[in-house]
Amino acid sequence: MPDGLWWLPSLLVFAAAAVVLTGAVVALRRFGARREQAALADGADVEARAKGHIVRADNAVRDAERELAFAEAQFGPDAARALRSALDSARGWMREAFILQQRLDDAEADTAAERRTWSARIDGLCASAVGALDDAEAALAVRRRTERGAHEELPALRADVERLERRRIEAGAMLGRLATRFAESALAPARAAATRVDTALAGAGGALDEAEVRLGRSKPAADLLGAAGDRLDRAGRDLDEIDSVELSLAAAQQEAAEEAAALDRELVAARRERDAQEDADAADAIGIVIGAASAAMAGRGELAGDPFADRDRIRACRDRLEVARAAARNAQGRLDGARGALGGAMAIAESQLRVARSAIERGGHAIGAEARTRLAEAERQLIIARQEPDPVAALDAARRSTSRASDAEALALYRGY
Repeated sequence: MPDGLWWLPSLLVFAAAAVVLTGAVVALRRFGARREQAALADGADVEARAKGHIVRADNAVRDAERELAFAEAQFGPDAARALRSALDSARGWMREAFILQQRLDDAEADTAAERRTWSARIDGLCASAVGALDDAEAALAVRRRTERGAHEELPALRADVERLERRRIEAGAMLGRLATRFAESALAPARAAATRVDTALAGAGGALDEAEVRLGRSKPAADLLGAAGDRLDRAGRDLDEIDSVELSLAAAQQEAAEEAAALDRELVAARRERDAQEDADAADAIGIVIGAASAAMAGRGELAGDPFADRDRIRACRDRLEVARAAARNAQGRLDGARGALGGAMAIAESQLRVARSAIERGGHAIGAEARTRLAEAERQLIIARQEPDPVAALDAARRSTSRASDAEALALYRGY
């Protein structure tokens, strides 16, 4: 090959490579286009379903608009507030759904992934709109069913008012009889319940009268009937409380008698504990409580008309007496414990003093003032322990004597002091 054509083989190789690369690119593009077309074909059903959902949701919104107008005319704006709120939310969701559907319908080429995402979003928005509207309309349906039953409910509530008024008269007569035997303080809760009954019955009667007027004008009255029913329920509970007051008074009388008998027995035991108490402060404390409890027992006649107050005062006296007796027992226990430990503590202190003296005597003149001072203090504390009549104070002094003697011994072992 002539030297001037040396580049020709390279050119042929590069040309062949370019042809192969171009063919590969074209093949890949065709394959990708076929895959995209297949994906678009598969998503056609999803897009068609999304269009159907938009139609149904839009119809639901239009139906809800008509229902809102009817509900506001029937029940008023307040009762239809939930439907209006749901309708506003549904409109917002549908605006977004229509925008997405417009993107699906326009002439611009979109990827299959984008179209799938938009279709799924449209399905979710339509489902949210329809669900919110269904819930709000269901609540209105319940309200309408309630209103349809109002004509039957009104006579039943009237009958309940009459029945509770008869019970109120009987309760008043019973309270009058109890007032001849018991103080007004004992009947105060029942009197308060009777006042609440009167208020509830008056309120229920007024609500029923207004409801009757509304029903006569074909206006909603379920809210008034519900309020009247609630007041009648409260009146019934208060009347039950009044009816039980006589049994409660009898039970309180019995409990007061039992508490008084128990307190009397505890006073006898407390006096014995006071007389045997060695701690003067504890004896004085329990004596004060015994005096207060005895005065309460003597003055029970003042509360004969109020068994609740009588029972509660006796219980309070028992509680205070128990606390005082426990404190006295603790004080006596400390004395007994100190008395039992005192002998051993004195022996330990005497033994430690002997050891400390020996250490100081062995050291002679080399032992300083610090050790000798500690020894003198230990001897002084031992004398206090022997002379102290209070076992607790004597025990403390004996223990201090042991501690000072130990310090003196330790200082004597180090002759630098």
